[in-house]
Amino acid sequence: MKEKLKQIKENALSELKNKKLDIEDIRIKYLGKKGELTKILRGMKELPKEERPVIGKLANEVRSTLENAIEEASKKIKSNDTQAKLENETIDITMPGVKQTIGKRHPLEQTLEEMKHIFISMGFTIEEGPEVEKDYYNFEALNIPKNHPARGEQDTFYINDNVVLRTQTSPIQIRTMEKQKPPIKMISPGKVYRSDSVDATHSPIFYQMEGLVVDKGITFANLKGTLELFAKKLFGNDIHTKFRPHHFPFTEPSAEMDATCFVCNGKGCRVCKGEGWIELLGCGMVHPQVLRNCGIDPEVYSGFAFGMGVDRMVMLKYGIDDIRNMYESDMRFLNQF
Repeated sequence: MKEKLKQIKENALSELKNKKLDIEDIRIKYLGKKGELTKILRGMKELPKEERPVIGKLANEVRSTLENAIEEASKKIKSNDTQAKLENETIDITMPGVKQTIGKRHPLEQTLEEMKHIFISMGFTIEEGPEVEKDYYNFEALNIPKNHPARGEQDTFYINDNVVLRTQTSPIQIRTMEKQKPPIKMISPGKVYRSDSVDATHSPIFYQMEGLVVDKGITFANLKGTLELFAKKLFGNDIHTKFRPHHFPFTEPSAEMDATCFVCNGKGCRVCKGEGWIELLGCGMVHPQVLRNCGIDPEVYSGFAFGMGVDRMVMLKYGIDDIRNMYESDMRFLNQF
């Protein structure tokens, strides 16, 4: 796979030098959702676990190199086009100019991509699943049977008694454990749906990222180390974390991870309500019954899982106090990022 990544890099750089080829076509060919590099990343789950961090790091380096090369090539073409126009066109400087509005990546997309790259560099693969989900995968397989109190907390959109709009990306973990044998190391980012009234901190549609690791000898120490490294990479090395006991039906033991407030550095302010800490995510060791539901022997394997709201990470990272700003397409807000 190293040779394939090297070949992709060489081919892309070679094509960028070909003036007859369109740069956007090259970008889509290698970096698009179905691009050559993306296929490599999706195929990482087939690699031995010890090779995944190495290949993930190399893939990120190739991505960075190609993104920079594409950007430089675009700038060069624009510069050449501008120079050609200046030489061939007469400009009437008395006419008013027309301001061109240039789009950019949404802060949600920026943060989601950064989170993906962090976990890919740690050897995680990305898994996907349906947004219209069966009740079994959304609840029952996760140790949440019918009439369980936890169902009432999620305000679910039911299509019928057996089909729902997923309230979390946890069903992807179940589907992955059903079709893959351990070791498993994956994340599942995507949209989820809950029947919440819209306010400053709630939305009926939002983004979530969950993760799962299953292997022999996995302990809570592995969970803590992984999530602490993630927090430092996303928010900076000065951040500190702590874990509080909690309860989730699908993990035992369960915890919530807090981080020092980014505004006051743990001293206490209105953002953290004077506590100096801000809740980041929920996590825990995968419940033995969940492993059994997926055909995995809990006497042989153990694992940990975690879940976080991507919208919440964006709000914490950039100091946004109203989730509605991210969905109202107000350019005055979006132009800040």
